[in-house]
Amino acid sequence: MRDDTITTIISENKILTAMVDGHMTALVCERYGGPDVLKFAQLARPAPKRGEVLVRVMASTITSGDRRVRSMDVPYGFRTLGRLALGWRGPRNPVLGATFAGVVEAVGQRASGFAPGDAVFGISGFRMGGHAEYLCLPAKGAIAHKPADLSFEEAAALPFGGGTALSFLSRAKLQAGETILVNGASGNVGMAVVQLASDMGAVVTGVCRSSRSAQVRALGAERVIDYQQEDFTATRQRFDVVFDVACNRSVARCLQVVKPGGRLIRLLSDLPEMLGAIARPSREGRRIIVGTAEESADNLKHLASLVVQRRYRPVISRVFPFAQAIEAHRYAECAGHGESVVIKMKDDSQTADAVATGGQPANADKPG
Repeated sequence: MRDDTITTIISENKILTAMVDGHMTALVCERYGGPDVLKFAQLARPAPKRGEVLVRVMASTITSGDRRVRSMDVPYGFRTLGRLALGWRGPRNPVLGATFAGVVEAVGQRASGFAPGDAVFGISGFRMGGHAEYLCLPAKGAIAHKPADLSFEEAAALPFGGGTALSFLSRAKLQAGETILVNGASGNVGMAVVQLASDMGAVVTGVCRSSRSAQVRALGAERVIDYQQEDFTATRQRFDVVFDVACNRSVARCLQVVKPGGRLIRLLSDLPEMLGAIARPSREGRRIIVGTAEESADNLKHLASLVVQRRYRPVISRVFPFAQAIEAHRYAECAGHGESVVIKMKDDSQTADAVATGGQPANADKPG
């Protein structure tokens, strides 16, 4: 942490630090571990460089990616590579938060497409930075204008699950009329896959626990398998696409339910599995798709258009005020919260002031 850091005081769920010119409040992670390693601090407010935009963050989320970076919880074989890429003792960028929604505060030279006052949302990837009051990122990055009828909280919840699902479904070239099984259908990405695959005209089977089956059906699944009662890899049905979000079955077992010529998508792979998929991407005509999701403005714009047409909606579990962000991380650690966990940076009065030139305030603690 830089020497100019000023500790922020939290009392009665409010951030009490006096405004400091040129600084911002951020939730920082200086070493790997559980939620208790997080703390609030005042950092120098970033300034947009050439081709960048400065966004005043109104909402962010706690994704599985944030939790993995904070705790260095990575698949087998990636721990050393992860530390080299992200930081050896702690995250090189101490401010987590891969997704954001907010208002453009300023634009750097030669940054086109956005102007101060624009309401935007996006995903910053390994740049992180969303768990702070301000964030800089390239104007040509994964950032798009926020639909007017989407709250900042909903917009922040859109890029991770929706963007990940859209990227992998595009790689799989899912077609209308094809069958797809989603293992982990009640998680953040899983619920996005169910919605998007159904919207594409595919016949969706979801795998989740029984208590979430009604929700998964409501999102578009025609059939739901209760994993506590049935092993989906033992079913007689074969699918054009198996999207393994949970990754709690081996590749070999998942391939058993993929049709010849079908595709298996693995959201999370250990190093040997990934290298094996790269070396042998097709097995008996069945293609294995691994890797990372593409983060692009085009995907965000597509998701936004689906939201405007009421064909897709992010699902939120709970919204926490920024002052309770550490508690929000604890909540996100608990099993069973498949929906997005959102951090709301400002109260509604502050949000209204910030978006007076173009944004839309959120006015509900738990968007639908």
